[in-house]
Amino acid sequence: MINTNEKLGAYNVWANETLLRHLDGLVAGGATIPASALRLFSHVLNAQAIWLGRLTNTPSPVKVWQEHDLATLHHWHEQTSERFHQYGINADDAELQRLITYTNSIGEGYTSQVSDIMTHVPVHANYHRAQVARELRLNGLEPINTDFITYCRELSAKAAAADVPSL
Repeated sequence: MINTNEKLGAYNVWANETLLRHLDGLVAGGATIPASALRLFSHVLNAQAIWLGRLTNTPSPVKVWQEHDLATLHHWHEQTSERFHQYGINADDAELQRLITYTNSIGEGYTSQVSDIMTHVPVHANYHRAQVARELRLNGLEPINTDFITYCRELSAKAAAADVPSL
């Protein structure tokens, strides 16, 4: 059976890494990354840190719309993307069904199931990565494809080359 949380978590790591490598390449080529794109990608990684804090009942080290430069985006990706993925892999049925109560960034209280959060974070990140792509294009820069199906095709190609089943 396919573990959707595991696959979405792995996809999210891949998409964040792919976007970071692309941004690095643009800068290496002399481009300036638009502040709007950095702000949106900062939000993606901040949200991961915030949700990890909620899941583990620890304070978040960042604010929801705190802005970062490219080097700091690398830092927060390294601190949050794989950790969130591993959280999903390690979560058993009881953990996935667990309810957490938290307050959002504007002080509203909510209760959510861990399994819903495990789906929300990669979907939320994908939404904002698409906005980053739009901002790059609007500023004359070529965006990178971080679609889920692109990730799946890459997985399938690697599995076929290694003659092993895909995730």
